Amino acid sequence: MADSSDTARTAGDCLLFSTADWDEPYWTNKQHTARVLARRGWRVLYVESVGFRSPKLASGKDWARIWRRLRQGLRSNLIGAKQREPNVWVLSPLMIPAKHHWPMVRQLNQALLKLSIARFVRKYRCAEPVVWTYHPYMQTSVEGLARGPLVYHCVDDITAIPGVDVEAFERAERQLLGSSDVVFTTAPALYERCSRLNPNTHFFANVADADHFGRALEVGPLPPDLTQIPGPRLVYHGVLSDFKVDFSLILAAARLRPGWQWIFIGSEREGQRSQGVAELKQLPNVHFLGYRTYEQLPEYLRGMNVGLLPTRLNDYTRSMFPMKYFEYLAAGLPVVSTPLDFTRSQTAGLEVAATPEAFVLAVERQLQRGRLTLEEAAALVGDNTWDARTVKMLGYVWRKMGNVSPLQPASAH
Repeated sequence: MADSSDTARTAGDCLLFSTADWDEPYWTNKQHTARVLARRGWRVLYVESVGFRSPKLASGKDWARIWRRLRQGLRSNLIGAKQREPNVWVLSPLMIPAKHHWPMVRQLNQALLKLSIARFVRKYRCAEPVVWTYHPYMQTSVEGLARGPLVYHCVDDITAIPGVDVEAFERAERQLLGSSDVVFTTAPALYERCSRLNPNTHFFANVADADHFGRALEVGPLPPDLTQIPGPRLVYHGVLSDFKVDFSLILAAARLRPGWQWIFIGSEREGQRSQGVAELKQLPNVHFLGYRTYEQLPEYLRGMNVGLLPTRLNDYTRSMFPMKYFEYLAAGLPVVSTPLDFTRSQTAGLEVAATPEAFVLAVERQLQRGRLTLEEAAALVGDNTWDARTVKMLGYVWRKMGNVSPLQPASAH
Protein backbone atom coordinates (compact mmCIF):
# COMPACT_ATOMS: atom_id res chain seq x y z
CA MET A 1 0.00 0.00 0.00
CA ALA A 2 1.34 3.42 -0.90
CA ASP A 3 2.06 5.85 1.93
CA SER A 4 0.61 9.36 2.17
CA SER A 5 3.41 10.94 0.14
CA ASP A 6 2.80 8.45 -2.68
CA THR A 7 -0.91 9.22 -2.54
CA ALA A 8 -0.20 12.91 -3.01
CA ARG A 9 2.11 12.18 -5.94
CA THR A 10 -0.38 9.95 -7.75
CA ALA A 11 -3.73 11.63 -7.08
CA GLY A 12 -5.47 13.56 -9.84
CA ASP A 13 -8.89 14.20 -11.35
CA CYS A 14 -11.16 11.45 -12.64
CA LEU A 15 -14.34 11.40 -14.72
CA LEU A 16 -16.03 8.09 -13.88
CA PHE A 17 -18.88 6.97 -16.14
CA SER A 18 -21.01 4.42 -14.31
CA THR A 19 -23.75 1.96 -15.22
CA ALA A 20 -25.39 2.43 -11.82
CA ASP A 21 -26.76 5.35 -9.83
CA TRP A 22 -24.79 6.45 -6.79
CA ASP A 23 -27.68 5.70 -4.42
CA GLU A 24 -28.28 2.12 -5.61
CA PRO A 25 -28.91 -0.01 -2.49
CA TYR A 26 -26.36 -2.62 -3.58
CA TRP A 27 -23.02 -1.07 -4.43
CA THR A 28 -20.76 -2.64 -7.05
CA ASN A 29 -17.42 -1.86 -8.71
CA LYS A 30 -18.47 1.61 -9.78
CA GLN A 31 -19.25 3.20 -6.42
CA HIS A 32 -16.47 1.37 -4.59
CA THR A 33 -13.84 2.42 -7.15
CA ALA A 34 -14.99 6.04 -6.94
CA ARG A 35 -14.81 5.97 -3.15
CA VAL A 36 -11.34 4.39 -3.06
CA LEU A 37 -10.00 6.94 -5.54
CA ALA A 38 -11.54 9.77 -3.50
CA ARG A 39 -10.00 8.48 -0.29
CA ARG A 40 -6.61 8.45 -2.01
CA GLY A 41 -6.94 12.14 -2.81
CA TRP A 42 -8.53 12.03 -6.26
CA ARG A 43 -11.34 14.39 -7.21
CA VAL A 44 -14.00 12.19 -8.82
CA LEU A 45 -17.00 13.15 -10.94
CA TYR A 46 -19.32 10.15 -10.78
CA VAL A 47 -21.61 10.21 -13.83
CA GLU A 48 -24.69 8.06 -13.23
CA SER A 49 -26.14 5.55 -15.70
CA VAL A 50 -27.18 6.77 -19.12
CA GLY A 51 -29.57 3.79 -19.54
CA PHE A 52 -29.12 0.88 -21.93
CA ARG A 53 -32.61 -0.27 -22.81
CA SER A 54 -35.84 1.44 -23.77
CA PRO A 55 -38.54 1.45 -21.08
CA LYS A 56 -41.34 -1.08 -21.23
CA LEU A 57 -44.58 0.67 -22.06
CA ALA A 58 -46.53 -1.43 -19.56
CA SER A 59 -44.02 -1.02 -16.73
CA GLY A 60 -45.05 1.61 -14.21
CA LYS A 61 -41.76 1.03 -12.39
CA ASP A 62 -39.78 1.83 -15.55
CA TRP A 63 -41.63 5.08 -16.11
CA ALA A 64 -41.46 6.09 -12.46
CA ARG A 65 -37.68 5.67 -12.62
CA ILE A 66 -37.54 7.66 -15.85
CA TRP A 67 -39.39 10.63 -14.37
CA ARG A 68 -37.20 10.49 -11.28
CA ARG A 69 -34.09 10.51 -13.48
CA LEU A 70 -35.46 13.39 -15.55
CA ARG A 71 -36.00 15.46 -12.40
CA GLN A 72 -32.50 14.66 -11.19
CA GLY A 73 -31.07 15.41 -14.63
CA LEU A 74 -32.81 18.78 -14.81
CA ARG A 75 -31.50 19.66 -11.35
CA SER A 76 -27.96 18.59 -12.29
CA ASN A 77 -28.20 20.58 -15.52
CA LEU A 78 -29.34 23.69 -13.67
CA ILE A 79 -27.09 23.64 -10.60
CA GLY A 80 -24.35 21.24 -11.67
CA ALA A 81 -23.04 18.06 -10.07
CA LYS A 82 -23.72 17.63 -6.37
CA GLN A 83 -20.96 16.77 -3.92
CA ARG A 84 -21.98 13.63 -2.05
CA GLU A 85 -18.80 12.71 -0.18
CA PRO A 86 -15.36 14.26 0.25
CA ASN A 87 -13.84 14.42 -3.26
CA VAL A 88 -16.92 12.81 -4.90
CA TRP A 89 -19.41 14.75 -7.04
CA VAL A 90 -22.40 13.01 -8.63
CA LEU A 91 -23.91 14.01 -11.97
CA SER A 92 -27.32 12.70 -13.09
CA PRO A 93 -27.29 13.05 -16.89
CA LEU A 94 -30.17 14.89 -18.51
CA MET A 95 -31.16 12.52 -21.30
CA ILE A 96 -34.05 11.44 -23.50
CA PRO A 97 -34.92 8.12 -21.84
CA ALA A 98 -36.10 6.12 -24.86
CA LYS A 99 -35.11 5.32 -28.45
CA HIS A 100 -31.37 5.18 -27.65
CA HIS A 101 -30.79 3.42 -30.97
CA TRP A 102 -32.03 6.42 -32.98
CA PRO A 103 -28.95 8.38 -34.12
CA MET A 104 -30.63 11.76 -33.47
CA VAL A 105 -31.57 10.78 -29.90
CA ARG A 106 -28.12 9.39 -29.20
CA GLN A 107 -26.43 12.51 -30.55
CA LEU A 108 -28.66 14.80 -28.50
CA ASN A 109 -28.04 12.84 -25.31
CA GLN A 110 -24.29 12.92 -25.89
CA ALA A 111 -24.39 16.67 -26.56
CA LEU A 112 -26.25 17.30 -23.30
CA LEU A 113 -23.80 15.13 -21.39
CA LYS A 114 -20.82 16.83 -23.04
CA LEU A 115 -22.06 20.25 -21.88
CA SER A 116 -22.43 19.02 -18.30
CA ILE A 117 -18.96 17.44 -18.31
CA ALA A 118 -17.36 20.57 -19.77
CA ARG A 119 -19.01 22.77 -17.16
CA PHE A 120 -17.73 20.61 -14.31
CA VAL A 121 -14.20 20.46 -15.75
CA ARG A 122 -14.17 24.23 -16.17
CA LYS A 123 -15.66 24.99 -12.75
CA TYR A 124 -13.25 22.77 -10.83
CA ARG A 125 -10.28 23.36 -13.14
CA CYS A 126 -9.72 19.67 -13.69
CA ALA A 127 -6.24 19.04 -15.02
CA GLU A 128 -6.22 16.38 -17.74
CA PRO A 129 -8.61 14.06 -15.88
CA VAL A 130 -8.37 10.31 -16.23
CA VAL A 131 -11.55 9.02 -17.92
CA TRP A 132 -12.65 5.78 -16.23
CA THR A 133 -15.72 4.26 -17.85
CA TYR A 134 -17.91 1.18 -17.39
CA HIS A 135 -19.70 1.54 -20.73
CA PRO A 136 -19.06 2.91 -24.25
CA TYR A 137 -21.88 5.48 -24.45
CA MET A 138 -19.72 8.37 -23.26
CA GLN A 139 -17.15 8.73 -26.01
CA THR A 140 -18.67 11.78 -27.69
CA SER A 141 -18.97 13.53 -24.32
CA VAL A 142 -15.17 13.62 -23.86
CA GLU A 143 -14.23 14.43 -27.45
CA GLY A 144 -11.92 17.46 -27.57
CA LEU A 145 -11.34 17.32 -23.82
CA ALA A 146 -7.75 17.75 -22.62
CA ARG A 147 -7.67 14.52 -20.69
CA GLY A 148 -5.39 11.83 -19.33
CA PRO A 149 -5.66 8.10 -20.05
CA LEU A 150 -8.94 6.48 -21.11
CA VAL A 151 -9.68 3.44 -18.94
CA TYR A 152 -12.40 0.90 -19.82
CA HIS A 153 -13.40 -1.17 -16.79
CA CYS A 154 -15.50 -3.99 -18.26
CA VAL A 155 -17.35 -5.71 -15.42
CA ASP A 156 -20.53 -7.00 -17.10
CA ASP A 157 -21.68 -8.45 -20.41
CA ILE A 158 -24.24 -5.70 -20.97
CA THR A 159 -25.25 -7.12 -24.36
CA ALA A 160 -26.85 -10.08 -22.55
CA ILE A 161 -29.31 -7.84 -20.67
CA PRO A 162 -32.83 -8.15 -22.18
CA GLY A 163 -33.86 -5.04 -24.11
CA VAL A 164 -30.35 -3.80 -24.95
CA ASP A 165 -29.64 -2.88 -28.58
CA VAL A 166 -26.87 -5.44 -29.05
CA GLU A 167 -25.65 -4.22 -32.43
CA ALA A 168 -25.37 -0.58 -31.32
CA PHE A 169 -23.66 -1.52 -28.05
CA GLU A 170 -21.13 -3.82 -29.71
CA ARG A 171 -20.30 -1.18 -32.31
CA ALA A 172 -19.74 1.44 -29.58
CA GLU A 173 -17.71 -0.99 -27.47
CA ARG A 174 -15.42 -1.84 -30.40
CA GLN A 175 -14.71 1.87 -30.81
CA LEU A 176 -14.03 2.22 -27.09
CA LEU A 177 -11.70 -0.78 -27.01
CA GLY A 178 -9.82 0.63 -29.97
CA SER A 179 -9.21 3.96 -28.27
CA SER A 180 -8.77 2.89 -24.62
CA ASP A 181 -5.30 3.20 -23.12
CA VAL A 182 -5.94 0.52 -20.50
CA VAL A 183 -8.71 -2.10 -20.18
CA PHE A 184 -9.60 -3.98 -17.01
CA THR A 185 -12.01 -6.93 -16.87
CA THR A 186 -13.50 -8.88 -13.97
CA ALA A 187 -14.07 -12.26 -15.64
CA PRO A 188 -12.02 -14.55 -17.92
CA ALA A 189 -14.71 -14.46 -20.64
CA LEU A 190 -14.67 -10.65 -20.65
CA TYR A 191 -10.86 -10.68 -20.78
CA GLU A 192 -10.90 -12.97 -23.82
CA ARG A 193 -13.37 -10.71 -25.63
CA CYS A 194 -11.65 -7.41 -24.84
CA SER A 195 -8.05 -8.55 -25.30
CA ARG A 196 -8.75 -9.44 -28.93
CA LEU A 197 -9.26 -5.74 -29.65
CA ASN A 198 -6.96 -4.17 -27.05
CA PRO A 199 -3.65 -5.83 -26.12
CA ASN A 200 -3.34 -3.71 -22.97
CA THR A 201 -6.16 -5.66 -21.29
CA HIS A 202 -5.78 -7.04 -17.77
CA PHE A 203 -7.90 -9.36 -15.65
CA PHE A 204 -8.70 -8.27 -12.10
CA ALA A 205 -11.30 -10.34 -10.25
CA ASN A 206 -14.02 -8.72 -8.20
CA VAL A 207 -13.03 -8.10 -4.60
CA ALA A 208 -14.50 -7.22 -1.22
CA ASP A 209 -14.27 -4.77 1.65
CA ALA A 210 -12.47 -7.26 3.88
CA ASP A 211 -12.42 -5.01 6.96
CA HIS A 212 -16.14 -4.34 6.71
CA PHE A 213 -17.25 -7.94 6.23
CA GLY A 214 -14.60 -9.16 8.63
CA ARG A 215 -16.70 -7.67 11.42
CA ALA A 216 -18.80 -10.85 11.10
CA LEU A 217 -15.87 -12.73 12.66
CA GLU A 218 -16.01 -10.60 15.79
CA VAL A 219 -17.96 -11.77 18.81
CA GLY A 220 -21.23 -9.89 19.02
CA PRO A 221 -25.02 -10.16 19.22
CA LEU A 222 -27.17 -11.37 16.34
CA PRO A 223 -30.06 -9.30 14.96
CA PRO A 224 -33.30 -10.17 16.77
CA ASP A 225 -35.03 -11.48 13.63
CA LEU A 226 -32.16 -13.90 13.04
CA THR A 227 -32.17 -15.33 16.56
CA GLN A 228 -35.70 -16.60 15.90
CA ILE A 229 -34.39 -18.85 13.11
CA PRO A 230 -32.65 -22.09 14.17
CA GLY A 231 -29.51 -23.41 12.50
CA PRO A 232 -27.96 -24.39 10.28
CA ARG A 233 -28.47 -21.14 8.38
CA LEU A 234 -27.60 -20.81 4.69
CA VAL A 235 -27.62 -17.30 3.24
CA TYR A 236 -27.86 -15.42 -0.03
CA HIS A 237 -27.67 -11.62 0.07
CA GLY A 238 -28.27 -9.29 -2.85
CA VAL A 239 -30.92 -8.35 -5.39
CA LEU A 240 -33.50 -11.12 -5.74
CA SER A 241 -33.55 -11.07 -9.53
CA ASP A 242 -35.11 -14.04 -11.32
CA PHE A 243 -32.75 -13.20 -14.17
CA LYS A 244 -29.73 -13.90 -11.92
CA VAL A 245 -30.89 -16.20 -9.10
CA ASP A 246 -31.87 -19.82 -9.78
CA PHE A 247 -34.91 -19.94 -7.52
CA SER A 248 -36.05 -23.31 -8.93
CA LEU A 249 -32.75 -24.88 -7.85
CA ILE A 250 -33.14 -23.51 -4.32
CA LEU A 251 -36.79 -24.59 -4.21
CA ALA A 252 -35.82 -28.19 -4.96
CA ALA A 253 -32.82 -28.09 -2.62
CA ALA A 254 -34.86 -26.63 0.26
CA ARG A 255 -37.36 -29.45 -0.15
CA LEU A 256 -34.53 -32.00 -0.06
CA ARG A 257 -33.24 -30.58 3.25
CA PRO A 258 -36.23 -29.29 5.25
CA GLY A 259 -34.10 -29.13 8.42
CA TRP A 260 -31.82 -26.48 6.96
CA GLN A 261 -32.83 -22.81 7.02
CA TRP A 262 -32.48 -21.03 3.66
CA ILE A 263 -32.25 -17.28 4.23
CA PHE A 264 -32.52 -14.48 1.65
CA ILE A 265 -31.44 -10.94 2.49
CA GLY A 266 -32.48 -8.45 -0.17
CA SER A 267 -35.43 -7.25 -2.19
CA GLU A 268 -36.74 -8.10 -5.63
CA ARG A 269 -35.56 -5.95 -8.52
CA GLU A 270 -37.79 -3.14 -9.79
CA GLY A 271 -40.96 -4.36 -11.48
CA GLN A 272 -40.37 -8.04 -10.67
CA ARG A 273 -42.93 -10.35 -9.13
CA SER A 274 -41.20 -13.71 -9.33
CA GLN A 275 -43.17 -16.94 -9.24
CA GLY A 276 -40.06 -18.62 -7.85
CA VAL A 277 -39.94 -16.26 -4.87
CA ALA A 278 -43.67 -16.77 -4.28
CA GLU A 279 -43.23 -20.56 -4.20
CA LEU A 280 -40.22 -20.36 -1.90
CA LYS A 281 -42.18 -18.21 0.55
CA GLN A 282 -44.57 -21.13 1.06
CA LEU A 283 -41.83 -23.32 2.56
CA PRO A 284 -41.39 -23.13 6.36
CA ASN A 285 -37.59 -23.44 6.13
CA VAL A 286 -37.15 -20.53 3.69
CA HIS A 287 -36.96 -17.01 5.11
CA PHE A 288 -37.02 -13.69 3.24
CA LEU A 289 -35.74 -11.00 5.61
CA GLY A 290 -36.02 -8.14 3.13
CA TYR A 291 -33.49 -5.42 2.40
CA ARG A 292 -30.75 -4.76 4.94
CA THR A 293 -28.24 -1.95 4.61
CA TYR A 294 -24.61 -2.51 3.74
CA GLU A 295 -23.71 -1.54 7.31
CA GLN A 296 -26.01 -4.23 8.74
CA LEU A 297 -24.80 -7.13 6.60
CA PRO A 298 -21.83 -8.23 8.80
CA GLU A 299 -24.16 -8.56 11.80
CA TYR A 300 -26.36 -10.95 9.81
CA LEU A 301 -23.48 -12.91 8.25
CA ARG A 302 -22.11 -13.46 11.76
CA GLY A 303 -25.03 -15.84 12.36
CA MET A 304 -24.76 -17.82 9.11
CA ASN A 305 -23.02 -21.10 8.33
CA VAL A 306 -22.68 -21.16 4.53
CA GLY A 307 -22.77 -18.46 1.86
CA LEU A 308 -24.76 -19.30 -1.28
CA LEU A 309 -24.21 -18.28 -4.91
CA PRO A 310 -27.18 -20.04 -6.59
CA THR A 311 -26.69 -18.13 -9.81
CA ARG A 312 -28.89 -18.95 -12.78
CA LEU A 313 -26.72 -19.79 -15.77
CA ASN A 314 -27.34 -17.62 -18.83
CA ASP A 315 -25.30 -15.49 -21.24
CA TYR A 316 -25.18 -12.58 -18.78
CA THR A 317 -24.37 -14.42 -15.56
CA ARG A 318 -21.96 -17.02 -16.90
CA SER A 319 -19.15 -14.46 -17.16
CA MET A 320 -19.89 -12.85 -13.78
CA PHE A 321 -17.43 -12.82 -10.92
CA PRO A 322 -19.80 -12.31 -7.95
CA MET A 323 -18.54 -9.83 -5.37
CA LYS A 324 -20.34 -11.95 -2.78
CA TYR A 325 -17.69 -14.66 -3.15
CA PHE A 326 -14.98 -12.70 -1.34
CA GLU A 327 -17.54 -10.99 0.91
CA TYR A 328 -18.67 -14.38 2.21
CA LEU A 329 -15.07 -15.53 2.73
CA ALA A 330 -14.18 -12.29 4.53
CA ALA A 331 -17.16 -12.91 6.83
CA GLY A 332 -15.95 -16.43 7.62
CA LEU A 333 -18.43 -18.31 5.44
CA PRO A 334 -17.49 -21.23 3.18
CA VAL A 335 -19.22 -20.88 -0.19
CA VAL A 336 -21.35 -23.04 -2.48
CA SER A 337 -21.86 -21.85 -6.07
CA THR A 338 -23.37 -22.98 -9.33
CA PRO A 339 -20.70 -23.53 -12.05
CA LEU A 340 -20.01 -19.97 -13.18
CA ASP A 341 -16.87 -19.38 -15.24
CA PHE A 342 -15.01 -17.90 -12.28
CA THR A 343 -15.18 -21.25 -10.42
CA ARG A 344 -12.69 -22.72 -12.90
CA SER A 345 -9.91 -20.55 -11.50
CA GLN A 346 -11.14 -19.90 -7.95
CA THR A 347 -11.32 -22.83 -5.53
CA ALA A 348 -10.56 -21.29 -2.14
CA GLY A 349 -13.30 -22.11 0.36
CA LEU A 350 -15.56 -23.06 -2.54
CA GLU A 351 -17.77 -26.02 -3.51
CA VAL A 352 -19.45 -26.09 -6.94
CA ALA A 353 -22.67 -27.86 -7.93
CA ALA A 354 -25.15 -27.62 -10.81
CA THR A 355 -28.15 -29.71 -9.70
CA PRO A 356 -30.29 -29.57 -6.54
CA GLU A 357 -28.99 -32.96 -5.44
CA ALA A 358 -25.36 -31.98 -5.93
CA PHE A 359 -26.01 -28.59 -4.36
CA VAL A 360 -27.23 -30.03 -1.05
CA LEU A 361 -24.27 -32.43 -0.94
CA ALA A 362 -21.92 -29.48 -1.47
CA VAL A 363 -23.62 -27.54 1.32
CA GLU A 364 -23.33 -30.61 3.53
CA ARG A 365 -19.56 -30.71 2.98
CA GLN A 366 -19.26 -27.02 3.84
CA LEU A 367 -21.34 -27.46 6.98
CA GLN A 368 -19.01 -30.26 8.04
CA ARG A 369 -15.91 -28.11 7.51
CA GLY A 370 -17.49 -25.26 9.52
CA ARG A 371 -17.04 -21.50 9.54
CA LEU A 372 -13.65 -20.05 8.71
CA THR A 373 -11.34 -18.80 11.43
CA LEU A 374 -10.00 -15.25 11.31
CA GLU A 375 -6.68 -16.58 10.01
CA GLU A 376 -8.33 -18.76 7.35
CA ALA A 377 -10.52 -15.90 6.13
CA ALA A 378 -7.57 -13.53 5.88
CA ALA A 379 -5.55 -16.10 3.94
CA LEU A 380 -8.37 -16.90 1.50
CA VAL A 381 -9.24 -13.25 0.82
CA GLY A 382 -5.59 -12.20 0.58
CA ASP A 383 -5.17 -8.90 -1.25
CA ASN A 384 -8.53 -9.18 -3.00
CA THR A 385 -9.72 -5.92 -1.48
CA TRP A 386 -10.93 -2.67 -3.06
CA ASP A 387 -7.90 -0.68 -1.94
CA ALA A 388 -5.31 -3.23 -3.02
CA ARG A 389 -6.93 -3.83 -6.40
CA THR A 390 -7.33 -0.12 -7.15
CA VAL A 391 -3.68 0.52 -6.28
CA LYS A 392 -2.63 -2.20 -8.72
CA MET A 393 -4.86 -0.75 -11.44
CA LEU A 394 -3.43 2.72 -10.87
CA GLY A 395 0.01 1.25 -11.47
CA TYR A 396 -1.04 0.43 -15.04
CA VAL A 397 -2.77 3.79 -15.52
CA TRP A 398 0.21 5.87 -14.40
CA ARG A 399 2.64 3.71 -16.33
CA LYS A 400 0.58 4.39 -19.47
CA MET A 401 0.91 8.12 -18.76
CA GLY A 402 4.67 7.74 -18.83
CA ASN A 403 5.07 8.57 -15.14
CA VAL A 404 7.27 6.57 -12.83
CA SER A 405 4.73 5.02 -10.50
CA PRO A 406 5.52 4.47 -6.82
CA LEU A 407 2.97 1.67 -6.90
CA GLN A 408 3.78 -1.93 -7.59
CA PRO A 409 1.81 -2.93 -10.71
CA ALA A 410 0.00 -6.25 -10.79
CA SER A 411 1.31 -9.05 -12.97
CA ALA A 412 -0.18 -9.10 -16.46
CA HIS A 413 -2.74 -11.79 -17.13
